[in-house]
Amino acid sequence: MNGTATRTSAEQAEQVQQAGQVGQAGQVEQQPVPAAVLPSVAEMRLPVWFFGFEGVLAGAFDLLRAAPSAWPALVALAVVNLGVSLTMMRSRLKLAKLLWRGKGTRKVALGLVGLRLGSHLVLGLLGAAVTGALGHVLFALVMSTVTVALLVHVQRTSLAALVAAGKATA
Repeated sequence: MNGTATRTSAEQAEQVQQAGQVGQAGQVEQQPVPAAVLPSVAEMRLPVWFFGFEGVLAGAFDLLRAAPSAWPALVALAVVNLGVSLTMMRSRLKLAKLLWRGKGTRKVALGLVGLRLGSHLVLGLLGAAVTGALGHVLFALVMSTVTVALLVHVQRTSLAALVAAGKATA
């Protein structure tokens, strides 16, 4: 290294938030932020493998019903997911925080819980409760697919909102 530090996208986003200055009347004035300081959508976008982690964890309940001996693998996967999220994806934690603060993400999370409980309840009331291993594996695949699709949608709309607000570049 030549002694100069490179900025991560998290540092760039922090600088974007601090770009306002206090004016003469004590009000915050927004100064135009150079595009070089703004993080790009590509830098903020979550990697594809992260959605795979989340999909498997979303189907964990039914995977454990299908194969109860798989719990150590799911625990290990959850630990790896947490470790990777806190290390390799450190610069993207700001996006994750923004996503969890958004109403859309909370609606998705509550909707997924409602879908799981509601579908099992309705199937049970209809006399078609999921009891076999194959049924639970198929249910896990459906829940994983729905979770990944909704997470991709929330990420896409959040990044578009950041670009529209001028807090990221396309």
